[in-house]
Amino acid sequence: TGAERMRQGALERAQGGTLFIDELVDLRIDLQPRLLRVLEEREVRRVGGNTAIKLDVRIIAASRFDLWREVQEKRFREDLYFRLNVVPLKAIPLRERKDDIPLLIDSFIRDCCAENGFSPKSISPEALHSLVEYSWPGNVRELRNVVERMVVLAGEKIGAADLPEEITGRHEESEANGHALAPQSLEQFKKK
Repeated sequence: TGAERMRQGALERAQGGTLFIDELVDLRIDLQPRLLRVLEEREVRRVGGNTAIKLDVRIIAASRFDLWREVQEKRFREDLYFRLNVVPLKAIPLRERKDDIPLLIDSFIRDCCAENGFSPKSISPEALHSLVEYSWPGNVRELRNVVERMVVLAGEKIGAADLPEEITGRHEESEANGHALAPQSLEQFKKK
């Protein structure tokens, strides 16, 4: 309604290929029937258009939540769940794949150094051990961000002192002992 011109949507742009829908659970319940209809009829209409466009698109959808539980709690449509649940894949959390962590860290360090124009950096065994032992609630995305932060802020070798507080627990330890972190002047912060 009110469309002044026709435009391609994501499904049409994915024609002949694959459309990845990340965080499917965030799709509002009132929009879920529309997606179901597209999947069933395998056609769409452009905004402002009158003709149906046949689709040849594979859909891959991801969710951080258990979709079946979302169905049971009436936050996700059961019919859409069964339509999408053709070949379910469960990604194993990073905390359960500790052997992958050093390989990912090496790759992320190389990538981040190249992206930022830095000469290659290495990581100390102590820092690597701490990173492997961390639980990684944010999985690979969190690991990538932590490595990028360390690459940008550390010297040639990333050491244990370069690890963020959420991994080392330094912040919690100081608060548990009744000591707040010492305030820093702006100059001290900039220098650090």
